[in-house]
Amino acid sequence: MTGPELERPSFYALRSGGWRDLITVLHPPYTAWHLSYVALGAAAAPVLHGDRLAAALGAFFLGVGVCAHALDELHGRPLGTGLSDRALVALAAVGLVGAVGIGLTGLVVVSTQLAPFVAAGAFIVVAYNLELFGGRFHGDIWFAVAWGAFPAFTSYWANALTLRPAGVLVTAGCFALSTAQRRLSTPVRELRRRTVSVSGEQRLTDGHIVQITAARLAAPLDAALAAMSLAIVLLACAAVAAHA
Repeated sequence: MTGPELERPSFYALRSGGWRDLITVLHPPYTAWHLSYVALGAAAAPVLHGDRLAAALGAFFLGVGVCAHALDELHGRPLGTGLSDRALVALAAVGLVGAVGIGLTGLVVVSTQLAPFVAAGAFIVVAYNLELFGGRFHGDIWFAVAWGAFPAFTSYWANALTLRPAGVLVTAGCFALSTAQRRLSTPVRELRRRTVSVSGEQRLTDGHIVQITAARLAAPLDAALAAMSLAIVLLACAAVAAHA
């Protein structure tokens, strides 16, 4: 059986109920992870504008951390929270309106060149998480594009307003990191949320036999995701601090 170790839908999920559901639905490690891409994109620009980085972080927190995750929970309840549909819709609406509002302000304060980024961000956050158009925009490649490459490139462009090799490289790097995240998170989600039982054994060369359990399979995946979520935040902080 999956056992009590895997009763939670994710390694960071809190015990269900009240304010804890709100924290869980924000996916704190993953939200911080994807906000780090915003910081890395800004740090790759020739000049890092602190106000533009702060605005981009705010917009992506509202768009990804709040809106996208609220819509994801609304669509199928993968985290099993007790938040009502009305509460999730309200969170998603506030997040989307806030993110778009920051983006529109950027068109006036920074440059109208940001218009395609605002439009693309608003579209993908809804299309991906609600699996619109038959799920055409919901898959491994789109995950890496939407939650890895897009935040990095948007933040880079907001600071640079031109394309240089550093912008391409940081975008590609964040795409690759999001691909790695997806390759780890997909099997562990299946273990935690869809697996009833696991059976089998592993025979070692010294004769020892190790019993295969869901918890044993999930442990290294969860540990890798937790370590990577911390590492990318630290790297992003270092990259920004280098501009100070």
